[in-house]
Amino acid sequence: MSRFSIFSLARNAMSWHQNWPRQWRSPDPKPEYDVVIIGAGGHGLATAYYLAKEHGITNVAVIEKGWLGGGNTGRNTTIVRSNYLWDESGLFYENAMKLWENLSQELNYNVMFSQRGVLNLAHNLGDVRESIRRVNANNLNGIDAEWLNAEQVKEFCPIINISKDSRYPVMGATLQRRGGTARHDAVAWGYARGADDMGVDVIQNCEVQGMMIENGTVKGVRTSLGDIKAKKVAMACAGHTSVVADMAGIRLPIESHPLQALVSEPMKPVIDCVVMSNAVHVYVSQSDKGELVMGAGIDAYVGYSQRGSLHVIEDQLASAMELFPLFSRTRMMRSWGGIVDTCPDASPIVGKTPVKNLYVNAGWGTGGFKATPGAGWCYAHTIAKDEPHDLNAPFSIDRFITGALVDEHGAAGVAH
Repeated sequence: MSRFSIFSLARNAMSWHQNWPRQWRSPDPKPEYDVVIIGAGGHGLATAYYLAKEHGITNVAVIEKGWLGGGNTGRNTTIVRSNYLWDESGLFYENAMKLWENLSQELNYNVMFSQRGVLNLAHNLGDVRESIRRVNANNLNGIDAEWLNAEQVKEFCPIINISKDSRYPVMGATLQRRGGTARHDAVAWGYARGADDMGVDVIQNCEVQGMMIENGTVKGVRTSLGDIKAKKVAMACAGHTSVVADMAGIRLPIESHPLQALVSEPMKPVIDCVVMSNAVHVYVSQSDKGELVMGAGIDAYVGYSQRGSLHVIEDQLASAMELFPLFSRTRMMRSWGGIVDTCPDASPIVGKTPVKNLYVNAGWGTGGFKATPGAGWCYAHTIAKDEPHDLNAPFSIDRFITGALVDEHGAAGVAH
């Protein structure tokens, strides 16, 4: 694999960029692998990459029913942060944040990680108390976090409305300066390229249709391209995890909901940070192309639709007007939806299943993208060692039996 550099860029410019090599292969599936990963999104590809790089397991296939990165990885709003309340979540996401900070260099691929800062607004005294509590918890875990009053919020984000006459006046905000955004497609492409270079097969248009299980042990998967044997099988298929797990006779404590987002027409730079509000249910950032990227809460109904309800968009835009009146004449350009899989405690499941050699990585809600490097790193460890890493051990499926839940509803909020 050729490395990207200023020299390769200049060399290929001489041929009008017509001679760049393919970034990854499109192989046919082999009859058997050491590990088959279901889902070629960010988590599945990151897992394959770290299996190869950290554990030397390269006889791996990542299979995807559609195209690489075409699920939730390509449908999220790209926010990255680690300011979660509980120790278990905070330490997990902070590990992911540290991987994010060196990911472009690690993959030799620009994932466009921009640490522009993330504001979580507080609009009432309950918000204020909860936010300050979270700042203190973050600081105790070595995670950067600050509390800003309303005037400091205005100084950090000049276009925000902090008028006390607002229906939901801004009373302050938490700030994580190391948080920000990354380019979702580039993350998937970078991991696919890196994994492929180490011998991993990334197989698209290969839908899982069943599990091969003998005496309580998984032996492979049945796919639209034929049966594939595997010593180990790992699920990383986000919103459809419940469907795939059901093929193995496993009922997961997960609900899947549509979650929609939208972008505006491009405009000149007006907001250079991420602003999130639980109370008015909107979060906003601006892309490198100038579009305002906005999201809100999930649709109330369960389902696997990748489109949402109109009233959610209406409420979302009303909330944006509350915080940013100058957006009132901006036109919405397009909207889309993803499928979020949510657990009762708003935390994920990453670990072993009751079926031997079958593993699950699911239940991320809307927090899957920001966890991508950390989830892949921990999941690879779990698969390779057949035991969880200390960072993902609290997120086993057993917690729903023992009651050791990690309740992150507060810190997850509108943009988990």
